[in-house]
Amino acid sequence: MISKNRISQIRKLHAKKFRDESGFFLVEGYKSVEMLCASDFVVDEIFVTGEAMADNAEWLEQHHPTLITAEEMSRISTMQTPPELLAIARQRQSQPDIPADQPIIVLDHISDPGNLGTIIRTADWFDIQHIVCSPDCVECYNPKVIQATMGSFTHIHIHHRSLPEFLKQECARRHILGTFLDGEDIRQFEFNRNDIVVIGNESNGISAEVANAVTHRITIPAAAQGRDTAESLNAAVAAAVVMYRWRSVGK
Repeated sequence: MISKNRISQIRKLHAKKFRDESGFFLVEGYKSVEMLCASDFVVDEIFVTGEAMADNAEWLEQHHPTLITAEEMSRISTMQTPPELLAIARQRQSQPDIPADQPIIVLDHISDPGNLGTIIRTADWFDIQHIVCSPDCVECYNPKVIQATMGSFTHIHIHHRSLPEFLKQECARRHILGTFLDGEDIRQFEFNRNDIVVIGNESNGISAEVANAVTHRITIPAAAQGRDTAESLNAAVAAAVVMYRWRSVGK
């Protein structure tokens, strides 16, 4: 059972204001909760419906979940189709330093939660453990971001920095690559393992101030020739294509 007051408290975490004030966030869905429990995040509480408890009792019992009804789950969930598992976890209070030999994805004003979540999930696939976000990026603990990562948020360190300042500090020891329509074809570009790759805003691309810090402009060429094509790629798709090429040939 769960009290009305507790339901009210949990529902407040749907809003960024209360996530910031409390330091907690929501994780929804079987896979994401399972990965959360196996990570270094501090899990405050897990809520589970009867059917999910019966199917996963062996590992769930170790975390002392609260059994609730499907109706109660729908009241605390942010999802249109409520999950069978929902957890409340503490936000990370600090992030480790980024080693000089590690690759970095930099995100300049990524505003769509689905794009940020997909980029985090893709970075996890390609073993890129550090993402640096501009202060105006969508919040990484946004429920839609967490859902889109499918649990990969537990493996990736998200840093929030002033990008011009951060890139100025890093330019002496890394190449700073930016995605532009007029850049060098990524199929010919010579990537280094510890490069920084900057992905710009969904509508406006990389901002002028950040572009000034880019040392190498790269592009993903369109395959179609002689006809009109899409104006640009989705930010998460562009990031995935670059990560694939980068991690395939980077030295």
